[in-house]
Amino acid sequence: MLDTEQRPNLGFGLGLRKEHYETILADKPPIDWFEIITENYLVAGGKPLNYLDRIRTNYPMVMHGVSLSIGGADTLNFDYLQQVKALAERIEPAWISDHLCWTGVNGVNLHDLLPMPYTEEAIQHVVDRVRTVQDFLDRRILLENVSSYVTYAHSEMTEWEFIGAVAEQADCLILLDINNIYVSAHNHGFEPSVYLNNVPIERIQQFHLAGHLNQGDIIIDSHGDAIIDPVWSLYEAALRRFGPISTMIERDDNIPAFSELLVELKQARRIAEQLEIAA
Repeated sequence: MLDTEQRPNLGFGLGLRKEHYETILADKPPIDWFEIITENYLVAGGKPLNYLDRIRTNYPMVMHGVSLSIGGADTLNFDYLQQVKALAERIEPAWISDHLCWTGVNGVNLHDLLPMPYTEEAIQHVVDRVRTVQDFLDRRILLENVSSYVTYAHSEMTEWEFIGAVAEQADCLILLDINNIYVSAHNHGFEPSVYLNNVPIERIQQFHLAGHLNQGDIIIDSHGDAIIDPVWSLYEAALRRFGPISTMIERDDNIPAFSELLVELKQARRIAEQLEIAA
């Protein structure tokens, strides 16, 4: 089990996006780290890796994947895992994460993060696969809670019970997406604070913050809008429960100027610093 006092804290970071490569290299902005989308750099060479190597000289990195399909029924893709391992050897990330979901079937990638049924059978299926992945990569991985829009009639437990059981039994860690908790709470009618208060403190190693698209009856995790006040409040509650956690802001659509993202990142830092002063 991870000792919370030994949990690494990288500080406050952003997702590395190609629109900002040149700004980052020219200005060396005052942020602590970058998270990369793993699949964007699983290539033998070219501009993406060139930029990544140059930016990496000034900033720590973590890798965040979208294709592991840890909950899928297909066999694990070891060709993909070998590429992930090679990239990790190249950039030496602080950690590697992916999503607690499935992304395809019969060899077809659906390019979506699809929710799991919350059953004991599914727990054992995921745990076995996580252990295999961790053995192959020779490191723990982080699994992220996804936003969801449907549920399974035969689920036997809540999402927070499910992710907590997976993390404990597989001895992996959790990337807690604060916005996804808010989105799923709205879509499925539960209190987000209940989710926060029932995931294991010692397993949380990273936070995600992001914006979403509110369509009234349903909220879509778009990563294309500014973070709203209720998500900031939920982030504050998460800091109160889990303590200092590496925090990163995602933006994948309607990508603004880098300076706009820095404003949001400063807000995250300010919330954390105010809590430390209060303590």
